[in-house]
Amino acid sequence: MVGPLLRSLFSTTKKSLSTPPRFRLQEPGATRLWRPFSTSTATSAQDTVSIDPSLDPSRLRNVAVIAHVDHGKTTLMDRLLRQCGADIPHERAMDSISLERERGITIASKVTAVSWKENELNMVDTPGHADFGGEVERVVGMVEGAILVVDAGEGPLAQTKFVLAKALKYGLRPILLLNKVDRPAVSEERCNEVESLVFDLFASLGATEEQLDFPVLYASAKEGWASLSFTKDPPANSRDMSELLDTVVQHVPPPTARLDAPFQMLVSMMEKDFYLGRILTGRIASGVIRIGDRIHGIRATDSAIQKIEEGKITKLMKKKGTSMVLIDSAGAGDIISMAGLAAPSIGHTVANVEVMNALPTVELDPPTISMTFGVNDSPLAGRDGTHLTGGKIGDRLMAEAETNLAINVIPGLSESFEVQGRGELQLGILIENMRREGFELSVSPPKVMYKTEGGQKLEPIEEVTIEVNEEHVGLIMEALSHRRGEVVDMGPVPGNVGRTRLSLTCPSRGLVGYRSVFSSDTRGTGFMHRAFLTYAKHRGPLGNVRKGVLVSMGFGTITAHALMGLEARGTLFVIPGMETYDGMIIGEHSRDTDLDVNPVRAKELTNVRAAAKDENVKLSPPRLITLEEAIGYVASDELIEVTPKAIRLRKRYLDVNKRKSMTKKPKE
Repeated sequence: MVGPLLRSLFSTTKKSLSTPPRFRLQEPGATRLWRPFSTSTATSAQDTVSIDPSLDPSRLRNVAVIAHVDHGKTTLMDRLLRQCGADIPHERAMDSISLERERGITIASKVTAVSWKENELNMVDTPGHADFGGEVERVVGMVEGAILVVDAGEGPLAQTKFVLAKALKYGLRPILLLNKVDRPAVSEERCNEVESLVFDLFASLGATEEQLDFPVLYASAKEGWASLSFTKDPPANSRDMSELLDTVVQHVPPPTARLDAPFQMLVSMMEKDFYLGRILTGRIASGVIRIGDRIHGIRATDSAIQKIEEGKITKLMKKKGTSMVLIDSAGAGDIISMAGLAAPSIGHTVANVEVMNALPTVELDPPTISMTFGVNDSPLAGRDGTHLTGGKIGDRLMAEAETNLAINVIPGLSESFEVQGRGELQLGILIENMRREGFELSVSPPKVMYKTEGGQKLEPIEEVTIEVNEEHVGLIMEALSHRRGEVVDMGPVPGNVGRTRLSLTCPSRGLVGYRSVFSSDTRGTGFMHRAFLTYAKHRGPLGNVRKGVLVSMGFGTITAHALMGLEARGTLFVIPGMETYDGMIIGEHSRDTDLDVNPVRAKELTNVRAAAKDENVKLSPPRLITLEEAIGYVASDELIEVTPKAIRLRKRYLDVNKRKSMTKKPKE
């Protein structure tokens, strides 16, 4: 009798202990961590589970590093990563694209995370060139603070003003870092002068009182230290970046975001992976995201919210140091990458399936120049490349426009595409990438995009900063006067005897192709920086900025015998043994008119012995045109033929009679 009774009592007690927690009574005042019988799956998942302390937004700091080109952003990022224990495989570790490492510039914005004491810092490295300003514009909305890096020797320049204006517009809290203070020419007086120039720049851009109260640090990113006070040789125990990192934690506010709200994220970057598909990167605006959550992509149209695609999170990733790390969950305010959706792109919102509100997108400045990309139809087409058709070229350009919002692609007539961008460098990088991928194409010269307001024609005007030796000033000012440049300011460079700094405004069309001419005129000793300023009244036609060209009228292999007779006519672009065809440009004429020549003429063979042989021909080294030079060099009636192995210049119309008839037509 006792045995069965005890067994029944034991089983009753076991059942009561194993009762699911949702049926237990809640004690008064206890925190409710679960919600029974909830109908909303995604929201309840976030409300029912206790918040992980690692997802607390108060421990996050989102910071962008912004500066003018070559002021030391990427080197600074290297030192910050090394300070926080990341393994740096090589210098400029953030420049992961092959073209970035070759040219020593930053082309695309990149995000990485580092841990400092109890906080996690999401750092964004941005480009410094004006042509890649769209990369800066789309990432400033992801961060709360910015480290403004200024070269203590050069001071704030044109692109400093551009990136700072974007940062202040979004209400970021800036930190001023005067870099390269270890240089001999940089003194404390010079640093104070640069600091006052930056303060004036802040004020002129409409900074708030809170933004004007910015901390100032002095650093040498190359030597790997930063200090709150001016010094050229800090003590050994403080030769690191700890003071800069502490300033970021103290001065930059943590993201204001709610973890208990539904998940929303604005896509700011996108890349494609052969295994994972489309990887979307952005900052989480609200809520918590976990692997396996149901989400969808939405975008705002003129009339309503459009649903793009619904799916499930398959991977969550976060860049830590120089490597990508898989994570299980992420909270509001954090910058993460996700895989699982195939259709959403930059500017779209990714959210829980019940959320139908799209986040506001970033407004980008309009493009200023355009080029037409078309099928290569020259007689040498198809010899080098693998992607030759208009369809392949169009698909590649559309894919580029999807990942780079600063580029617009408009299909044109006869398998051609108008590509609009910020500058010839940006479009030159696109052409170079396509060329390396095996594309063959013909490219038109850049055209400036005009505006018409109130019946008046407006053109883009750029702000140009030039620093040259005194003996080159006259030559540079004469060249820019032909290009409709107007001098705004001129004076000596502080700390550099014999150097002069010019500030000008010049139409964008006048600066196309000028960089290579500038390098030649200054013997490589000058530097020129430019940034878009505004649209203003059209300044009239340009002066004489280029001579005529030598045009081939023969098909075949170029001979040394023919080039020997052509050297006196101008500067050659070709060498013996290269292939040519009717209408190809082989050199620059010494006069202002074009000249048709025959570079394939061979030496006639006779039975008379001659003292001179072909081996005696000595030619001057030719001027081999690079892609950037070609983009700036070609005139409106010419094209650039781009193949994986060669860059050739040619006339739009290859037949000489067709060219002559087209020149007689009145220009539009």
